[in-house]
Amino acid sequence: MELRTLKYFLAVAEQECFSQAANNVLFVTQPTLSRQMQELEEEIGAQLFVRSNKKTTLTEEGLRFKKRAQEIMELVKYTQKEFAESSKEEIAGDVYIGAGETQGFKPIADACKQMQKQYPKICLNISSGNAEDVTEKLDRGLIDFGLLVEPVDKTKYEYLTLPDRDTWGLLLRRDHPLAKKSKIIARDFANIPLLVSRQTLDSREFTGWLGRDLKSLNIVGTYNLIYNAAVCVEQGMGAALTLERLINTGKDSPFAFVRISPERTSGLVVVWKKNPVFSKPAAQFLKFLKAELDKRAE
Repeated sequence: MELRTLKYFLAVAEQECFSQAANNVLFVTQPTLSRQMQELEEEIGAQLFVRSNKKTTLTEEGLRFKKRAQEIMELVKYTQKEFAESSKEEIAGDVYIGAGETQGFKPIADACKQMQKQYPKICLNISSGNAEDVTEKLDRGLIDFGLLVEPVDKTKYEYLTLPDRDTWGLLLRRDHPLAKKSKIIARDFANIPLLVSRQTLDSREFTGWLGRDLKSLNIVGTYNLIYNAAVCVEQGMGAALTLERLINTGKDSPFAFVRISPERTSGLVVVWKKNPVFSKPAAQFLKFLKAELDKRAE
């Protein structure tokens, strides 16, 4: 399977038309493109397209293959850029970080600020996601570092522990009855609709605190990033179990945040692959991050 074939496939998937992909994007003849796609389907043993007179759509297998093809092309682009930058004498290029939503990102931001003072041609690229999203990208080589909210399995990574810890609680509409409380206890969860992160739902970290499985509660939705879940809270869908300081809860905000009791906090770690071969910018980032954490520990 050649990269050119993946490029052809993605063009057809985007244009939803063999002729448009051939004539307007790839500049090859339509018979050539059709033959390449037929050979691709034979090679992987699956039908990728549903062809009709109006448009060409992807089968379920085609959608899965599209995701993989995009990942491969992204990794190729990343690799080409990395090696083009490493051939230069000056330190310039990109650092790729995947991160969960947390105020604990501040040491990373401060390290990057100091790094860019010395190396202004280094660019920080941030992608947000939960632990599953971030570690998948890290394992595939699409990012250099990941910022994870614990508990997570760190056994296959090198890591640094950040000094901050995030505090758990409920994000509520300001007019919700529980918003008047000074703290949320386990029995308050019994009769309210809840939105929880998929990572939290799968980790069972609240089982002991609740005295039962979190999944036994009235879970009305899951999320991986809190912003859209907060919109659901605002519209009265339920309360969100989340970390503090991610959503504005000031006096003009429609939200309130109440910590759970006894207090529960989660640690934060920056992880990267064991035995890494870093680009020059990534190596500099790690150096500046370690210096920033040492400064905060003084």
